[in-house]
Amino acid sequence: MSNTTSITITRLDLQRLERLLDSLEEFGPGALALEQELARAQVVGLDEVPAGVVTMNSRVYCRDDNSGREYHLTLVYPQDAGGEGTVSILAPVGSALLGLSVGQHIDWPGPAGKTIRLTLLDVEYQPEAAGEYRR
Repeated sequence: MSNTTSITITRLDLQRLERLLDSLEEFGPGALALEQELARAQVVGLDEVPAGVVTMNSRVYCRDDNSGREYHLTLVYPQDAGGEGTVSILAPVGSALLGLSVGQHIDWPGPAGKTIRLTLLDVEYQPEAAGEYRR
């Protein structure tokens, strides 16, 4: 994943994600990628995160710039993944989405070594902007 732009995450997400990483018995590539994202993040309070930033349980609208396909995805914890449109934070695209702002993009290696570029078009729902902090 080549994305050197700064990302923003909430203190609560950081605490929950660090707890998730601590609980893993096996530290695979997804956990490593998440750890790297957390290490470079700017951490803010729940009321300081801009509405156009991807936080945990955010629903986003994005486009694959290579194919033009558009996706509606919800960034979730691993136990909530599996439903249509859900992306686990431990999936490569999941950890890359965390903290992105509208207009930013992520690149990651897709099948057959082809790079996929995903551009964040909108954050359709963000728990913090909606005043929902329970998860």
